Amino acid sequence: MMADRDMIEVKGLRVVAGAAPGPVTEIVKGVDFSVKKGEVLALIGESGSGKTTIALALLGYARAGCSISGGSVRVGDEDVLSLDAKGRRALRSRTVAYVAQSAAAGFNPARTIMDQVTEPALLHHLMTKDAARTKAISLFRALALPAPETIGDRYPHQVSGGQLQRLMAAMALITDPAVVVFDEPTTALDVTTQIEVLAAFKKVIRELGTTAVYVSHDLAVVAQMADRIVVLNGGAVKENGVVAQVLDAPVDAYTRQLLAATRRPEVALETPQNLGKHIPPLLEIRGLSAGYGRIDRFGVPAVRVLDDVSLSIPRGSTLGVIGESGSGKTTLARVVAGLVDRAGGEIMFDGKPLPAQLSRRTPEQYRQIQIVFQNADTALNPSHSIADILARPLAFYHHLRGSAAQKRMLELLDLVQLPASIATRTPAGLSGGQKQRVNLARALAADPALILCDEVTSALDTVVGAAILDLLAELRRELGVSYMFISHDISTVRAICDEVIVLYAGHRVEAGQRDVLAAPPYHPYTGLLVDSVPALKPGWLDARREIGCAALPPMGESADIPELCSFRARCPVRIDGMCNMTPPSLKKLPSGAEILCHHPAAELNRLQTEEATPV
Repeated sequence: MMADRDMIEVKGLRVVAGAAPGPVTEIVKGVDFSVKKGEVLALIGESGSGKTTIALALLGYARAGCSISGGSVRVGDEDVLSLDAKGRRALRSRTVAYVAQSAAAGFNPARTIMDQVTEPALLHHLMTKDAARTKAISLFRALALPAPETIGDRYPHQVSGGQLQRLMAAMALITDPAVVVFDEPTTALDVTTQIEVLAAFKKVIRELGTTAVYVSHDLAVVAQMADRIVVLNGGAVKENGVVAQVLDAPVDAYTRQLLAATRRPEVALETPQNLGKHIPPLLEIRGLSAGYGRIDRFGVPAVRVLDDVSLSIPRGSTLGVIGESGSGKTTLARVVAGLVDRAGGEIMFDGKPLPAQLSRRTPEQYRQIQIVFQNADTALNPSHSIADILARPLAFYHHLRGSAAQKRMLELLDLVQLPASIATRTPAGLSGGQKQRVNLARALAADPALILCDEVTSALDTVVGAAILDLLAELRRELGVSYMFISHDISTVRAICDEVIVLYAGHRVEAGQRDVLAAPPYHPYTGLLVDSVPALKPGWLDARREIGCAALPPMGESADIPELCSFRARCPVRIDGMCNMTPPSLKKLPSGAEILCHHPAAELNRLQTEEATPV
């Protein structure tokens, strides 16, 4: 192959859904792009833009119900679209590898990690079993995985999500492919885990000189990984340029819309005016502890998840709850909703004690607190129409049926900005954003005072997620509804919340106004979260790694003694002899925030300001 030839060349690619004589829809419309050897190209766009469909065409693959109807795809010297089944298998064994969005779905739970990572090399007789094992261990080391010599002996359920995502990359790289396609590989990860995975991917791509195509809807992530960006919308290329040009001087209006959604301004929030000192908060939690399994005679559950958590939500306001996976955010929401028993503490709702169990609450109490789950796909019954899904809470809570229920159902759809025409459709016929709006409409059907939003935008792309956040803010203004908004995304929480609490391993390590996330000083864990949000500028990830961010031990590793700081094993500024011996006291920062930490505010400010400034 000529040295100056592009590694990937796509010309006039067309992909259709359906087949004659039935209806045929063009979903990729004459796409052109090329990628040089060793270059990383990002395919950017919201859900339905054709990103993954185009990426899969590089492997000569079209999903069920779709077919590649025109154009050409060349990878190296191979004309991909002219290959027969045997040729495509050979292409996928050596030339092009694929790293999917969900690593958990890509691994067999019954086989060891080593067996699965080495399988592509052994299946295609590319090396001996011993050579494949040696190569796998070197890839584990390059991808900064813990215990690279022995991690392969584990099963998929015995490693974290971020580790599994890197193991899937090792599986893709073991055959020394010329091209690797990364399809949203960090979308489901926490911000801290995402940084580790991105840094590992970038290091390996550079070291191996791999050509990569990175599919994402997150421009800030792409700014760290890619050399060039192709912006897609509706199956067509809207913009194609180097990263700096696309981020700093976009030529297309759609690219500017994507950037605006990413650089999301904070929503101007109105403090509820009807609150006086005599009016209690809508929700108040004092000293809450909760978990799973049998609760012993001392009130401690077998698996302790929350310890001594306190918070309050005034009527008409929004509280943000942030923390990584496993910090206790969802358990907190489930305790408030009555789906998990509390082991200790009390919950007051509208000034009155709230029973722990749903079965002991009054119909009015459980009508007033509704929960919207993260995954609308599993929260909505796939065999029911949208009208039926909304009719059920209307009948259950308000005894509405017939024309009255129909009228209210149409009002709810209008409230969440959905057309009346979707009432007859099932969830399968809706986009991710539409399904989440139906999820929200179902909660609103009860006419609640408090809605618990559990990661409601984490599975959505940037533009659709921004629209859902705007909708939540509008509903708050119109209806006076309060929210507990659970997320691991700091920028999302800052956009719509009045106050914030930060959970780590079941402890409330920081609480205050949303401004506490804007600048130091903050709790060292809050600092880690803030510093892990990718900046929308090239080179941010490399600069951050140079500052020094070692691989972090697993969450909860030091949470075994609840009185001590649960973050101490991961804390970059811990004081040995104090943090591992003495419980931290509650301190007030200049911002008004309360934190659990031994460091005085001035010392935290000095340490965090120095850390944020690269030398």
